[in-house]
Amino acid sequence: MAPTPCILTAGTPKRIGFISTRFRGTDGVTLEARKWARILEGLEHQCFWMAGELDAPPEVSHHVPLAFFGHPEVADLQARLFGVTTRSRETTDRIQAIKQQLKEEIYRFLDRFNIEVVVPENILSLPMHVPLGLAMTEVLAETGLPAIAHHHDFTWERERYVISAVNDYLRCAFPPSLHRIEHVVINSMAQKELARRCSLPSAIIPNVLDFETPPPGIDDYNRDLRREIGLAEDDWLILQPTRVVPRKGIEHAVELVRRLKDPRAKLVISHPAGDEGNAYVAMLQDRIADAGIEVKFIADRVGEHRGVNAAGQKVYTLFDIYPHADLVTYPSYYEGFGNAFLEAIYFGKPVVVNSYAVYARDIAPLGFRTITMSNLVTRETVEQVREILRNHQLREEWARTNYQLGLKYFSFAVARRKLVARLANLFGEGL
Repeated sequence: MAPTPCILTAGTPKRIGFISTRFRGTDGVTLEARKWARILEGLEHQCFWMAGELDAPPEVSHHVPLAFFGHPEVADLQARLFGVTTRSRETTDRIQAIKQQLKEEIYRFLDRFNIEVVVPENILSLPMHVPLGLAMTEVLAETGLPAIAHHHDFTWERERYVISAVNDYLRCAFPPSLHRIEHVVINSMAQKELARRCSLPSAIIPNVLDFETPPPGIDDYNRDLRREIGLAEDDWLILQPTRVVPRKGIEHAVELVRRLKDPRAKLVISHPAGDEGNAYVAMLQDRIADAGIEVKFIADRVGEHRGVNAAGQKVYTLFDIYPHADLVTYPSYYEGFGNAFLEAIYFGKPVVVNSYAVYARDIAPLGFRTITMSNLVTRETVEQVREILRNHQLREEWARTNYQLGLKYFSFAVARRKLVARLANLFGEGL
């Protein structure tokens, strides 16, 4: 008699509570949390949301404005915690007061929705909101509630947190070492550093996309996108699908377009500036002027949903733009993973990617076909771009290879298997 195969299942359906500073917009944490929720709901679990900014339906969410890192009280407090080595007694008292308020709100959320598993999204790894991380840690310590802590970024990965007046809090809560927490990171470097610095084991669940579902294409709504943003049909739409912040290395995309020396080459930047000041934007504008190239900043025409903006202009989603792109530039100096890279290969677009550390270690060895640079736009880089733009057959070959690799390594199926295993570890079910 043949042995019965061991099948990993979802176990008993659970009521799962996602908690963060923000679940709204298109930032990486929000996008990945939504993907996890889709996967978990597909396994018959129920998902609920708590954050300072929310766009989830009110019947499944708990809105707590004080949980948002941009709340005036929180922003004022955070400004006193980093870049200095001591804090005043008044500052400590304020941390504790906000923490206590947030603890009460977390308990209300848990009670209101009868939460059985908590998913803290990045609030136990990156100290953008110190009181919220402390509150979450204390609630987990007091309740013993099972948690899957999803860590996208860590304190030691960001220069602005190097000098700190809250090292005592960082050691206890970012991340905490508690019973019944499954720590999840998004790349192997984070896994190794978490083990080395904190002696904590973790599982890697990379960022994913729904490769099982073919990408949307050009339809009646987005067919006019090129005309709407001021491009001709024969222009090369070179897409930079990121926020305008220093670590994205957009100056390299500007340099690439300059060196192509072709009037058809137009750089299109889809996202707005980030929360890191205006100096980088000003520098980029100077580079663009010096290069004498045409760059389209279209953040006011891109949203989460189709519609119209305040000026009555048509608004497109990012997935409306990708089908029109001829090339995607992704010259980041640092990324926790690389959502824009996955999106580009999902849509079958050739990518120019800077070999940032996570890409070099976790992605490139898998065999993706890309144009890779190392912090410099070389003559070889430019020639490779010219070749891929004019060689339709090569683009098709790259697209097929890259899509199959995405399906194998970064699909929902990958995250589904790994999430089921995390729940099995917490509950002893599903094996």
